[in-house]
Amino acid sequence: MPAAPPADAVAPLMRGIAVLRALGDAGGRTDLSDLVRSTGLARSTADRVAATLARMGYVRLRGHEVRLAPRLMELANAYLAALSLPGRLGPLAERLADELDESVSLAVPDRDGIRFVHQTTRRRAMSLTFRIGDLLPYERTAAGAVFAAGWTGDAWAARSGNGRRGEHGGTAAESGVGESPDEEAFRLRAAHSREAGWAVDDQLIEPGLVAIAVPVHEPGGSVVCAVSVVSHTSRHTADSLGRAVLPVLRETVAAMEEELRRDRPVTAEHAPNGLAHWTTASKQELGAEFVESLARGLTVITAFGEGRPELPLAAVAEATGLARATARRALITLEHLGYVASGDRMFRLTPLVLSLGCPALSRTTLPDIAVPHMAELVRRVHDSASLAVLDGDDIRYTARVATERIMSVNITIGTRFPAYAASMGRVLLAGLPAGEREVRLARTELRPLTSHTVTDPARLLGLLGRVRDEGFALVDEELEDGLRSLAVPVRDHTGRTVAALNVAMHTARRTTDECLAEVLPPLRATAAAIESDLHVAGRFARVPEV
Repeated sequence: MPAAPPADAVAPLMRGIAVLRALGDAGGRTDLSDLVRSTGLARSTADRVAATLARMGYVRLRGHEVRLAPRLMELANAYLAALSLPGRLGPLAERLADELDESVSLAVPDRDGIRFVHQTTRRRAMSLTFRIGDLLPYERTAAGAVFAAGWTGDAWAARSGNGRRGEHGGTAAESGVGESPDEEAFRLRAAHSREAGWAVDDQLIEPGLVAIAVPVHEPGGSVVCAVSVVSHTSRHTADSLGRAVLPVLRETVAAMEEELRRDRPVTAEHAPNGLAHWTTASKQELGAEFVESLARGLTVITAFGEGRPELPLAAVAEATGLARATARRALITLEHLGYVASGDRMFRLTPLVLSLGCPALSRTTLPDIAVPHMAELVRRVHDSASLAVLDGDDIRYTARVATERIMSVNITIGTRFPAYAASMGRVLLAGLPAGEREVRLARTELRPLTSHTVTDPARLLGLLGRVRDEGFALVDEELEDGLRSLAVPVRDHTGRTVAALNVAMHTARRTTDECLAEVLPPLRATAAAIESDLHVAGRFARVPEV
């Protein structure tokens, strides 16, 4: 039975976390009624929790549906940044994946199994579906055997009495039942890993999947994570995978351990004081349904991050703007639930933080992020909005929110247009280095699509330079007669233009001046909102552009 919560535990924080866990277990979205059933909360309580999480940007509400929002990744990012392994070792894992043409994972030990903190997958018909934050049993993974290789007798005994159930409901230790064959086999695999320095998963997690894992040691000698190379039996057997990857895998691990030995200057990132609004706003402004103690408790998690892996109570209070007593109660609650660990008056996040929506959100695509913001834009301007990426010398539509109008622009996802003649295409071309713009235009057949289409290469280059400087493109009847379109870039955290966002309309709807006055400001604001979510979601996980 779970231990009773401490007297100082914050009940609303516990309820909010229960809702986030239930949403994660449901794949990221569920109905409020189902949420009530899965959490055991009263409907009114679930409504208040959902409303608070929505106000924080952590979920989205649509009717009775609750859906996790990319902003929730702030919590997982706090743990991953504090851990520092994805940032330091991730590039080496990606290089290994490219060299082997196989999927590569980084995992850390959690109380109940291994939890992934980095994934580099290959695009194949049969591709892996592991996600950052996924938890897998120790005994059925190669990484689990790597970690178990260092367990003491006490660790094995604790595992034996910690929830493996016998036939009659008691633990193995309580019922006198000996170890299962699977557990005996796991001990043998752990012993082999201790001797060989690597471990294998021969279709233990799922038929068809094989994996090889090697431990990564910190300078003090303890294992901090495991690197796994995962393949399919259509490509390798467990034996052939080991022969093919172990030499280069060991070289990569040596490079990772060298990276961890290197003194890398780390400037502690600014702790996001997400509570500024929640603590200074009046209850009337926040609304009667807003649960301040839930917002405060979750924001305590964001006190941690790069350069701040462990913090004393005073530092947590300072980073969040909370009173020490309030921060202390939140930390006590989070520690009781397993999201925080403490020792020597220092607190640190645990891998369990990744269970708060990270697996469901770590495969979020750019269209997933963009569409809710685009829908709000369409409600404001009453014209259709689209998102597109550069695909060769064309643009390809990846998301669209249409307005209901008798005469509207009818375009479907997947539609392609020549980049040179489209507003989104000019934004995307303008985001390229100047030399690449010239190369692309030189190889493109610049055909007049209407009597207004600009086809002179020198003039187009001049227009692209202006688009880059001004940050928008207005194309008037160059792609199609009667069609006017205004587009702006969507940039990732590095400043690279990864997509373009536009509003398109019939020329009778607005003049060009009216477009710039009425549409450009909300269009830019929408792009900024998309970018904000993209930067959070893409900090440690790759966000596919389609």
